[in-house]
Amino acid sequence: MGEKRRSAVRLTARGAIALALVATLAGYVLTALLDIPYVVGAAFVVSSLIGVLMVNRRELLSLVVTPPLVFFCATLFVELGRAFGSVSIVQSLALGLYTSLTSGAPWLFAGSALVLGVAWRRGLRDNVRELREELKAGAAEVPRPRQPFVPEPEGYFEPKVYGTPRGDD
Repeated sequence: MGEKRRSAVRLTARGAIALALVATLAGYVLTALLDIPYVVGAAFVVSSLIGVLMVNRRELLSLVVTPPLVFFCATLFVELGRAFGSVSIVQSLALGLYTSLTSGAPWLFAGSALVLGVAWRRGLRDNVRELREELKAGAAEVPRPRQPFVPEPEGYFEPKVYGTPRGDD
């Protein structure tokens, strides 16, 4: 009875990232349709939490670095769509990105911290340790050339002439 049941559904890091991206974009759509503030941030935080809880443990390291990128990409996509209808696309895009990213910063920080905390609890520490060991082993096994560099013989890149020369007729 005291046994924990684990979900049989597991996501790859790509799947968890896609989940967060789609949910954040859906939050932007709901905000535009219903004019309810904080839907974007809440969708981002909840989808990031679901993603980190459902991702395979061996892919935690790949997942924890992506929440800021996901939030930025979703915001950029939405603001590009809004900017295309304006007179100055660049100015509208810059102002829209600034406004959206500053208003979404608390949600972004909360989502990133939550993902990092849950991932650390789920075994991120082991992933970091394995990466360090792989990097140390890879640095020790750097292959060295057995013979010194030998340049190509002179004339190697000169064009070759095929056939026989024509005689003067």
